[in-house]
Amino acid sequence: MKLHFQQAVRALILLSFAALIFKLHLSGEITKFINPKYEMLSQLAAILFLFLFFIQLTRIWTNHHSNHHECGHDHACTHNHDHGDSPFTMKKFLSYAIIVFPLVTGFVLPAKVLDASIANKKGAMLALSGQQVQRTEEETTVITDQELETDMTFDEAITFDEEESEDIIDPALTDGSNEITKEENEEIIRGLEKASTIKMDDRVYNTYYEEISRDIKSYVGRTIEVKGFVYKEEGFSPNQLVISRFLVSHCIADASIIGFLTEFSEASSLEVDTWIEAKGIVEMTTYNGVEMPMIKVTSWNTISEPEKPYLYPLSIRLF
Repeated sequence: MKLHFQQAVRALILLSFAALIFKLHLSGEITKFINPKYEMLSQLAAILFLFLFFIQLTRIWTNHHSNHHECGHDHACTHNHDHGDSPFTMKKFLSYAIIVFPLVTGFVLPAKVLDASIANKKGAMLALSGQQVQRTEEETTVITDQELETDMTFDEAITFDEEESEDIIDPALTDGSNEITKEENEEIIRGLEKASTIKMDDRVYNTYYEEISRDIKSYVGRTIEVKGFVYKEEGFSPNQLVISRFLVSHCIADASIIGFLTEFSEASSLEVDTWIEAKGIVEMTTYNGVEMPMIKVTSWNTISEPEKPYLYPLSIRLF
Protein backbone atom coordinates (compact mmCIF):
# COMPACT_ATOMS: atom_id res chain seq x y z
CA MET A 1 0.00 0.00 0.00
CA LYS A 2 1.19 3.49 -0.83
CA LEU A 3 0.33 6.56 1.21
CA HIS A 4 -0.49 9.72 -0.76
CA PHE A 5 0.42 12.63 1.50
CA GLN A 6 -1.42 15.32 -0.48
CA GLN A 7 -4.61 13.26 -0.53
CA ALA A 8 -4.32 12.89 3.24
CA VAL A 9 -3.95 16.67 3.61
CA ARG A 10 -7.09 17.19 1.51
CA ALA A 11 -8.99 14.75 3.70
CA LEU A 12 -7.83 16.59 6.82
CA ILE A 13 -8.97 19.92 5.33
CA LEU A 14 -12.45 18.53 4.59
CA LEU A 15 -12.74 17.11 8.12
CA SER A 16 -11.54 20.41 9.60
CA PHE A 17 -14.19 22.44 7.76
CA ALA A 18 -16.89 20.07 9.01
CA ALA A 19 -15.52 20.28 12.57
CA LEU A 20 -15.31 24.09 12.45
CA ILE A 21 -18.93 24.49 11.37
CA PHE A 22 -20.13 22.01 14.02
CA LYS A 23 -18.03 23.87 16.63
CA LEU A 24 -19.64 27.20 15.73
CA HIS A 25 -23.10 25.66 16.04
CA LEU A 26 -22.36 24.00 19.38
CA SER A 27 -20.91 27.22 20.83
CA GLY A 28 -23.71 29.37 19.38
CA GLU A 29 -21.17 31.61 17.66
CA ILE A 30 -22.59 30.79 14.23
CA THR A 31 -25.03 33.69 14.64
CA LYS A 32 -22.05 36.06 14.80
CA PHE A 33 -21.35 35.20 11.17
CA ILE A 34 -24.70 34.47 9.50
CA ASN A 35 -28.40 35.18 9.82
CA PRO A 36 -29.99 32.38 11.91
CA LYS A 37 -32.33 31.54 9.03
CA TYR A 38 -29.31 30.04 7.27
CA GLU A 39 -28.33 27.77 10.15
CA MET A 40 -29.88 24.72 8.49
CA LEU A 41 -27.91 25.39 5.30
CA SER A 42 -24.66 25.66 7.24
CA GLN A 43 -25.43 22.38 9.01
CA LEU A 44 -26.03 20.74 5.65
CA ALA A 45 -22.69 22.16 4.47
CA ALA A 46 -20.97 20.54 7.48
CA ILE A 47 -22.60 17.19 6.66
CA LEU A 48 -21.50 17.54 3.03
CA PHE A 49 -17.89 18.22 4.10
CA LEU A 50 -18.04 15.14 6.31
CA PHE A 51 -19.41 13.03 3.43
CA LEU A 52 -16.63 14.25 1.12
CA PHE A 53 -14.10 13.45 3.85
CA PHE A 54 -15.14 9.81 3.88
CA ILE A 55 -14.90 9.67 0.10
CA GLN A 56 -11.46 11.27 0.26
CA LEU A 57 -10.28 8.59 2.70
CA THR A 58 -10.45 6.02 -0.11
CA ARG A 59 -7.82 8.00 -2.05
CA ILE A 60 -5.19 8.19 0.69
CA TRP A 61 -3.89 4.64 0.24
CA THR A 62 -3.52 2.80 -3.06
CA ASN A 63 -2.04 -0.51 -4.13
CA HIS A 64 1.44 -0.26 -5.67
CA HIS A 65 0.29 -2.28 -8.68
CA SER A 66 -2.71 -0.02 -9.41
CA ASN A 67 -0.92 3.31 -9.77
CA HIS A 68 -2.97 5.42 -12.17
CA HIS A 69 -4.15 2.46 -14.30
CA GLU A 70 -7.52 4.16 -14.30
CA CYS A 71 -6.12 6.44 -16.99
CA GLY A 72 -5.89 3.52 -19.40
CA HIS A 73 -3.18 3.43 -22.06
CA ASP A 74 -3.55 7.09 -22.92
CA HIS A 75 -0.72 8.53 -20.83
CA ALA A 76 -1.67 12.03 -21.95
CA CYS A 77 -4.52 11.96 -19.43
CA THR A 78 -2.05 12.34 -16.58
CA HIS A 79 -1.41 15.86 -17.75
CA ASN A 80 -5.06 16.86 -17.30
CA HIS A 81 -5.64 15.97 -13.67
CA ASP A 82 -3.77 15.48 -10.39
CA HIS A 83 -3.67 12.09 -8.63
CA GLY A 84 -2.29 13.69 -5.50
CA ASP A 85 1.29 12.51 -5.91
CA SER A 86 2.59 15.18 -8.27
CA PRO A 87 5.45 17.39 -7.01
CA PHE A 88 4.51 19.89 -4.26
CA THR A 89 5.08 23.26 -5.94
CA MET A 90 4.88 26.84 -4.67
CA LYS A 91 1.61 27.23 -6.58
CA LYS A 92 0.15 24.29 -4.66
CA PHE A 93 1.46 25.68 -1.38
CA LEU A 94 -0.31 29.02 -1.97
CA SER A 95 -3.52 27.20 -2.88
CA TYR A 96 -3.44 25.15 0.32
CA ALA A 97 -2.50 28.23 2.38
CA ILE A 98 -5.53 30.17 1.11
CA ILE A 99 -7.84 27.27 1.96
CA VAL A 100 -6.29 26.59 5.38
CA PHE A 101 -6.20 30.25 6.50
CA PRO A 102 -9.93 30.49 7.47
CA LEU A 103 -9.59 27.19 9.34
CA VAL A 104 -6.67 28.47 11.42
CA THR A 105 -8.38 31.76 12.23
CA GLY A 106 -11.67 29.98 12.93
CA PHE A 107 -10.16 27.60 15.47
CA VAL A 108 -7.56 29.92 17.02
CA LEU A 109 -9.14 33.37 17.08
CA PRO A 110 -12.37 34.13 18.98
CA ALA A 111 -15.32 35.49 17.03
CA LYS A 112 -15.10 39.30 17.08
CA VAL A 113 -18.30 41.29 17.17
CA LEU A 114 -18.59 44.28 14.84
CA ASP A 115 -18.11 47.50 16.79
CA ALA A 116 -17.99 51.29 16.51
CA SER A 117 -14.77 51.23 14.47
CA ILE A 118 -16.56 49.22 11.77
CA ALA A 119 -19.55 51.56 12.00
CA ASN A 120 -17.22 54.49 11.44
CA LYS A 121 -15.69 52.84 8.37
CA LYS A 122 -19.17 52.21 7.00
CA GLY A 123 -20.04 55.89 7.56
CA ALA A 124 -22.72 55.36 10.19
CA MET A 125 -24.40 58.77 10.18
CA LEU A 126 -24.16 59.02 6.41
CA ALA A 127 -25.87 55.64 6.21
CA LEU A 128 -28.53 56.58 8.77
CA SER A 129 -29.35 59.88 7.07
CA GLY A 130 -29.34 58.10 3.71
CA GLN A 131 -31.87 55.60 5.04
CA GLN A 132 -34.16 58.46 6.05
CA VAL A 133 -33.97 59.95 2.52
CA GLN A 134 -34.77 56.60 0.94
CA ARG A 135 -37.75 56.04 3.21
CA THR A 136 -39.05 59.55 2.48
CA GLU A 137 -38.88 58.92 -1.26
CA GLU A 138 -40.67 55.58 -0.88
CA GLU A 139 -43.29 56.79 1.59
CA THR A 140 -46.05 57.41 -0.92
CA THR A 141 -45.57 54.00 -2.50
CA VAL A 142 -45.49 52.27 0.88
CA ILE A 143 -48.73 53.88 1.98
CA THR A 144 -50.42 53.00 -1.29
CA ASP A 145 -49.32 49.38 -1.01
CA GLN A 146 -50.62 49.16 2.53
CA GLU A 147 -53.98 50.55 1.48
CA LEU A 148 -54.22 47.92 -1.24
CA GLU A 149 -53.15 45.06 1.02
CA THR A 150 -55.52 45.66 3.94
CA ASP A 151 -59.13 46.79 4.32
CA MET A 152 -58.50 48.20 7.79
CA THR A 153 -58.55 52.00 7.88
CA PHE A 154 -56.56 54.11 10.29
CA ASP A 155 -59.71 54.98 12.24
CA GLU A 156 -60.44 51.27 12.70
CA ALA A 157 -56.87 50.58 13.78
CA ILE A 158 -56.93 53.11 16.63
CA THR A 159 -60.08 51.58 18.13
CA PHE A 160 -57.93 48.85 19.73
CA ASP A 161 -57.72 49.33 23.47
CA GLU A 162 -54.52 48.83 25.45
CA GLU A 163 -55.28 45.19 26.29
CA GLU A 164 -55.86 44.32 22.63
CA SER A 165 -52.62 46.09 21.71
CA GLU A 166 -50.64 43.91 24.10
CA ASP A 167 -52.27 40.80 22.66
CA ILE A 168 -51.07 41.84 19.22
CA ILE A 169 -47.45 42.39 20.26
CA ASP A 170 -46.83 39.45 22.57
CA PRO A 171 -47.09 36.57 20.05
CA ALA A 172 -44.58 38.28 17.77
CA LEU A 173 -42.10 38.73 20.57
CA THR A 174 -42.35 35.28 22.15
CA ASP A 175 -42.26 33.26 18.93
CA GLY A 176 -38.62 32.43 18.23
CA SER A 177 -39.04 32.27 14.46
CA ASN A 178 -37.94 35.21 12.33
CA GLU A 179 -40.31 34.16 9.56
CA ILE A 180 -43.80 35.61 9.76
CA THR A 181 -46.84 36.01 7.55
CA LYS A 182 -47.95 39.29 6.01
CA GLU A 183 -50.86 39.38 8.45
CA GLU A 184 -48.54 38.94 11.43
CA ASN A 185 -46.35 41.77 10.15
CA GLU A 186 -49.39 44.03 9.90
CA GLU A 187 -50.34 43.11 13.48
CA ILE A 188 -46.86 44.05 14.71
CA ILE A 189 -47.16 47.45 13.03
CA ARG A 190 -50.65 48.05 14.46
CA GLY A 191 -49.32 47.13 17.89
CA LEU A 192 -46.52 49.69 17.47
CA GLU A 193 -49.02 52.39 16.54
CA LYS A 194 -51.01 51.79 19.74
CA ALA A 195 -48.30 50.84 22.29
CA SER A 196 -48.00 53.31 25.15
CA THR A 197 -44.26 52.56 25.42
CA ILE A 198 -42.31 51.51 22.34
CA LYS A 199 -40.02 48.65 23.34
CA MET A 200 -37.35 48.07 20.71
CA ASP A 201 -37.03 44.33 21.28
CA ASP A 202 -34.47 42.61 19.10
CA ARG A 203 -36.94 40.58 17.04
CA VAL A 204 -39.08 43.52 15.93
CA TYR A 205 -36.39 46.21 16.13
CA ASN A 206 -35.94 46.60 12.37
CA THR A 207 -39.68 46.67 11.68
CA TYR A 208 -40.28 49.28 14.36
CA TYR A 209 -37.25 51.30 13.26
CA GLU A 210 -38.43 51.46 9.65
CA GLU A 211 -41.95 52.50 10.67
CA ILE A 212 -40.72 55.22 13.04
CA SER A 213 -38.24 56.54 10.47
CA ARG A 214 -40.90 56.52 7.75
CA ASP A 215 -43.41 58.58 9.73
CA ILE A 216 -41.47 60.35 12.47
CA LYS A 217 -44.14 62.91 13.30
CA SER A 218 -46.62 60.20 14.32
CA TYR A 219 -44.24 59.04 17.06
CA VAL A 220 -42.97 62.36 18.38
CA GLY A 221 -43.67 62.58 22.10
CA ARG A 222 -43.92 58.81 22.55
CA THR A 223 -41.88 56.97 25.19
CA ILE A 224 -39.31 54.54 23.80
CA GLU A 225 -36.93 51.96 25.27
CA VAL A 226 -33.83 50.96 23.31
CA LYS A 227 -30.47 49.28 23.84
CA GLY A 228 -27.27 49.18 21.81
CA PHE A 229 -23.62 50.18 21.76
CA VAL A 230 -22.35 53.74 21.88
CA TYR A 231 -21.20 55.30 18.64
CA LYS A 232 -19.86 58.85 18.33
CA GLU A 233 -18.83 60.82 15.30
CA GLU A 234 -16.89 64.00 14.67
CA GLY A 235 -19.34 66.87 14.65
CA PHE A 236 -21.53 65.55 17.48
CA SER A 237 -22.12 67.89 20.39
CA PRO A 238 -20.85 66.64 23.80
CA ASN A 239 -24.36 65.52 24.80
CA GLN A 240 -24.96 63.47 21.64
CA LEU A 241 -24.31 59.85 20.70
CA VAL A 242 -25.95 57.12 18.67
CA ILE A 243 -27.33 54.00 20.35
CA SER A 244 -26.38 51.64 17.55
CA ARG A 245 -26.98 48.10 16.35
CA PHE A 246 -25.80 46.09 13.38
CA LEU A 247 -28.49 44.59 11.16
CA VAL A 248 -27.43 41.36 9.42
CA SER A 249 -29.58 40.38 6.46
CA HIS A 250 -27.53 37.38 5.26
CA CYS A 251 -24.05 37.45 6.81
CA ILE A 252 -21.78 39.97 8.53
CA ALA A 253 -20.37 41.00 5.15
CA ASP A 254 -23.66 42.81 4.44
CA ALA A 255 -24.15 44.12 7.99
CA SER A 256 -25.60 47.64 8.07
CA ILE A 257 -25.74 50.10 10.96
CA ILE A 258 -29.05 51.26 12.37
CA GLY A 259 -29.84 53.17 15.53
CA PHE A 260 -31.09 56.36 17.12
CA LEU A 261 -29.33 59.65 17.66
CA THR A 262 -29.77 60.52 21.35
CA GLU A 263 -29.19 63.49 23.60
CA PHE A 264 -28.51 63.48 27.34
CA SER A 265 -26.08 65.31 29.59
CA GLU A 266 -24.00 62.24 30.54
CA ALA A 267 -23.30 61.26 26.91
CA SER A 268 -19.82 62.79 27.01
CA SER A 269 -18.77 60.43 29.82
CA LEU A 270 -19.54 57.27 27.87
CA GLU A 271 -16.85 55.55 25.82
CA VAL A 272 -17.62 54.20 22.36
CA ASP A 273 -18.65 50.51 22.23
CA THR A 274 -20.16 50.72 25.72
CA TRP A 275 -23.48 48.90 25.72
CA ILE A 276 -26.34 50.81 27.31
CA GLU A 277 -30.10 50.63 27.58
CA ALA A 278 -32.02 53.87 27.66
CA LYS A 279 -35.52 55.22 28.01
CA GLY A 280 -36.62 58.52 26.59
CA ILE A 281 -38.96 60.56 24.44
CA VAL A 282 -39.01 60.49 20.65
CA GLU A 283 -38.33 63.84 19.01
CA MET A 284 -37.50 64.89 15.47
CA THR A 285 -34.22 66.52 14.48
CA THR A 286 -32.31 67.40 11.34
CA TYR A 287 -28.90 66.00 10.49
CA ASN A 288 -27.12 66.96 7.27
CA GLY A 289 -30.38 68.47 6.09
CA VAL A 290 -32.31 65.24 6.62
CA GLU A 291 -35.12 64.79 9.14
CA MET A 292 -34.57 61.85 11.46
CA PRO A 293 -35.85 60.61 14.82
CA MET A 294 -33.96 61.50 17.98
CA ILE A 295 -34.39 60.32 21.55
CA LYS A 296 -34.25 62.70 24.49
CA VAL A 297 -33.00 60.26 27.12
CA THR A 298 -34.64 60.45 30.54
CA SER A 299 -32.95 57.42 32.14
CA TRP A 300 -30.20 55.00 31.19
CA ASN A 301 -27.74 52.42 32.50
CA THR A 302 -24.81 50.41 31.18
CA ILE A 303 -25.31 46.72 30.35
CA SER A 304 -23.18 43.81 29.23
CA GLU A 305 -22.91 42.99 25.55
CA PRO A 306 -25.80 40.60 24.81
CA GLU A 307 -25.14 37.02 23.80
CA LYS A 308 -26.64 37.81 20.39
CA PRO A 309 -25.52 41.39 19.61
CA TYR A 310 -26.81 41.52 16.03
CA LEU A 311 -30.29 42.20 14.74
CA TYR A 312 -31.92 40.17 11.97
CA PRO A 313 -34.82 41.41 9.81
CA LEU A 314 -38.10 39.54 9.89
CA SER A 315 -38.78 37.51 6.76
CA ILE A 316 -42.34 37.80 5.46
CA ARG A 317 -43.79 34.71 3.84
CA LEU A 318 -45.62 35.61 0.63
CA PHE A 319 -47.92 32.56 0.91
